[in-house]
Order: sequence, then structure tokens, then C-alpha cells
Amino acid sequence: MRNLRGRTGIILAGLALTGLVFALCLCLGSVPIAFKDTLDVLRSALTGAAREDYIGVILLRRRLPRVLCAGLIGASLSLSGAVMQGLLRNSLADGSTLGVSSGASLGAAVAIVTGFGVTMGELTGTTLMAILFAGVSLAGVLGLAYALDRSLSTQTIILLGVVYGMLVSALLTLLITFSGEKLRTITFWTMGSLASVNWANVGLLLGAFLLFGAVLLPHAPALDLFALGESRAVHLGVSVRRTKVVCMAAVCALCGVCVSVGGGIGFVGLVTPHMARLVVGPSHKRLLPACIVGGANFLMLCDLAARTLFSPRELPIGVITSIIGAVVFILLYAKRGRDDADA
Repeated sequence: MRNLRGRTGIILAGLALTGLVFALCLCLGSVPIAFKDTLDVLRSALTGAAREDYIGVILLRRRLPRVLCAGLIGASLSLSGAVMQGLLRNSLADGSTLGVSSGASLGAAVAIVTGFGVTMGELTGTTLMAILFAGVSLAGVLGLAYALDRSLSTQTIILLGVVYGMLVSALLTLLITFSGEKLRTITFWTMGSLASVNWANVGLLLGAFLLFGAVLLPHAPALDLFALGESRAVHLGVSVRRTKVVCMAAVCALCGVCVSVGGGIGFVGLVTPHMARLVVGPSHKRLLPACIVGGANFLMLCDLAARTLFSPRELPIGVITSIIGAVVFILLYAKRGRDDADA
């Protein structure tokens, strides 16, 4: 009963924090909006009478979809990172370990350089090409890993991910060399940006999160058994190869969609799972939901910083996440080193 109350308290605290961060990100920006006016605009929109004044336009057409995209991308990347760390038993793993995120970035760069103009509804050619290249990268890396090692060992997966990432980086550098006046667009996009998101992006991210989240969350008990070693997990009834393939495919697809919308946003999937473990412990049944909440809040606040610190100039959101992530990661590992020394 005490554990249940403690878990309920953590959930309620997480939801309250998310609501507070969400409201803060809606109200603050280059044009601050009072909380009362924000509530009035949202209430009007829900009743079908959206306000068309400048406050309504800023909130409903720009700021609300942007904050929602930040929350969904943060939740998705954090969930993906936690799953990959548990799956590979590697604290440095995250959703980009297989190089699919790099592949998505390459696809977006190709669309920018070639001027790929095919759209689907409100989804731009850049988004569509990023999704396409992410899918091709996923199929290629997993197919090659299976051809080289039918057991899909951790070493093979990590090695292929590193090699593929290096290849994509070389191709991306080659594209940048011949990009001409489009260099700034490619550079800004690859560092992460939510400046151009719309409601179609929100729908895409929400659909991907619900679909692939529903695939990943039920694997929490299996991920706990992975911590004992793959051989022990097999003896305890886990289909190791099937779990790896399903989870890695879902993670890579989820990360590919995130990159197609927000560009290359680093460190979210690496740092937030470590921070969540400090709060809820290592059990993936609690860790995965905590990562969803923590990742959403983290990226919403990072996006707020990116668009307000040097307003009206906007920073790439990947710069903010990398600076904060690097500092937090160093502090976490310094603490771990002290704890090991004391032990």
C-alpha cells in the first residue's frame, strides 16, 4: 500500500509539473501573454469560436503547435533512449544508436539542396524525405546486422550503428560542401529547430508516439530481465532476438519521425533516462512513464529558452539541449564516481 501511494504521488507530481511547464511555455515568448488571456483563447478554441485577434493567432497557429511538438518529441526521444539503454545494457545508448536519426537528417538535407517540392497535406518535402531516409536506414542497418549476426548481438548492433553514422556524416558533409546559399538552412535544421512546425506535424508526432509507444511500453518487464544478461533472460522466457528487433524497429521509426519534424536534437534520449532513474529507480515499469514525462518537460523548457534567451533572434534548440545535456551528464557521472569510491 505504501508503494502504491508513493507511485501515485510521483504520477500526480509529474502531471502537475507538466501542466505548469506547458502553461509557462504558452504564456512566455517574444510576445508575453497573460495566463488569463491564454485560458480565454484555449476555452474559445474548444467551444469552436477561435479568437482571430493577434493573441489568438500567436497562440493557436504558432505557439500551441510548437509547444505540443516539443513535448511530443521530448517524450518520444526520452522513451526511445531508455528502451535502447535497457535493450543494449549500455548507458551511452539512445534512440540514435543505429544511425537512423543521421539517415533522417541526410534525407532532409537532400530535400533542401535539391529543392524537393512534393508535399502531402501540410507536410513538407523535407519532412517526407527525412521519413523516407529513416525507413531506408532502419531496413538497411537491421538487415545487415541480421545477415552478419543472426543473434543480433549488442556488439554487432553498436558497431554497425557507429559505422553507418560515420558514413552518413561524410555524405552530409559532402552535401553541405555543394549546398551554396542553402548552407544556413541545412546547418540550422541539423542542429534542431521547431520554428516551422504546424498542426500537421503535431498529428504526425502524436500518431507515431501513440503507435510506437504502445509497442514499447509492454516490453518493460522484458527490459528488466535484459539487465540480468541475455542468456538469463532467455532462460526466464524472453525471446531475446524478437524483443530486440521489435523494440529497435519501433525506436528507430519513432526517432525518424521526430528528426523529420524537429531536426537533429541531441542528448534528450541520453540524459533524461539517467535523471529519471534517480527519481523512480531502475524498474522499467516506472522508468518508461517517468521518461515520457521528464523528456516532454525537458524539451518544452529547452524550446522556451531557445526562443526567448536572445529574442527576437532564435537559437537552434539542439544547442540548448547539448549544452544542458553535457553539463548534466558530467555531473551525473561525477556523482556516480564519488558513490563508487565511497563504496
